[in-house]
Amino acid sequence: MKKDTHPEYNAKAKVTCACGNSFTVGSTSKELKVEICSNCHPFYTGKQKLMDTAGRVDRFKRIVKQQEEVAKTRKGKKVKKAKAAEKKVNKAGKEK
Repeated sequence: MKKDTHPEYNAKAKVTCACGNSFTVGSTSKELKVEICSNCHPFYTGKQKLMDTAGRVDRFKRIVKQQEEVAKTRKGKKVKKAKAAEKKVNKAGKEK
């Protein structure tokens, strides 16, 4: 094997986050600086917010609300059939 083909491995490399958190990991670099870590990342802290940029959720809620309002004013099939039968009877009674 050739010598000096692999970089030197540091078992105690220091990682520093922009939030001020620091910890040690194994790396080929002695020191690492990161912008975000598990201590301040929204996914791991539980402070993640869902962004609805297209307005899909609001649109869905609006459509469901409209459907519920229309369903309140609708009558069932039995009522419609009874009304249609009544019209037929009235129409047949007028023709005679």
